[in-house]
Amino acid sequence: MEERYLDYVLVPLGLLVLVIYHIWLLYHILRNPSRTVIGLNAQSRHQWVLSMMTDPLKNGVLAVQTIRNNIMASTLLATTAITLSSLIGIFSSSNSASKLVYGNTTSLGSSIKQLAISTGFLLAFLCNVQSIRYYAQASFLITAPVLKGKTDFIAYVAKTLNRGSYSWSLGLRAFYLSFTLVLWIYGPIPMVACCFFTTFVLYFLDTTTQMTRDLHTKSFRERETDDMESAELYQ
Repeated sequence: MEERYLDYVLVPLGLLVLVIYHIWLLYHILRNPSRTVIGLNAQSRHQWVLSMMTDPLKNGVLAVQTIRNNIMASTLLATTAITLSSLIGIFSSSNSASKLVYGNTTSLGSSIKQLAISTGFLLAFLCNVQSIRYYAQASFLITAPVLKGKTDFIAYVAKTLNRGSYSWSLGLRAFYLSFTLVLWIYGPIPMVACCFFTTFVLYFLDTTTQMTRDLHTKSFRERETDDMESAELYQ
């Protein structure tokens, strides 16, 4: 393959692999949540919210501190993302391209590569800011007194907390995408290799084993009855 055509073939191929994997992941999150770590964590957070809201006077400080730790993690990622995006904007005037790797041509222009990287980091910044917004809202709701039988309000608080976690996960995925785009500066071959490697690693990080699913399901069923009984006593 001629060197000038590598950008047009390998870059879309690498991005297509990432897109197909995340479509597959989204399908399993919606249809079979226990198959993924994200789905199991969402169920665990719902159970945690139910446990915390059974006695907000006793568990309120612990709940707020836990959510605050998540806010600090999102703040760190948001600050890192906007800093990296700003640095790329500062050095965007440099159009020099490295020839360390075969296929690293300027056929698409270094400005397009820098724009793609900046867009990825800006997306990570926006997702983490949105995550902070949901976490802050959840920190107020989780300490609110709940009337007896108002399980719909507990479900709403858990949904808000899960939205914050989903936004954090999207921001982290945007970081992964930005890292692959950074390697595009050195050519399409390192970029597509990073896409395949990232997809391979994410598969093992995002999926669960049968033993994990069985343990989680058993624990979830045992705790669900106890927490619902405790909720009726405290509310």
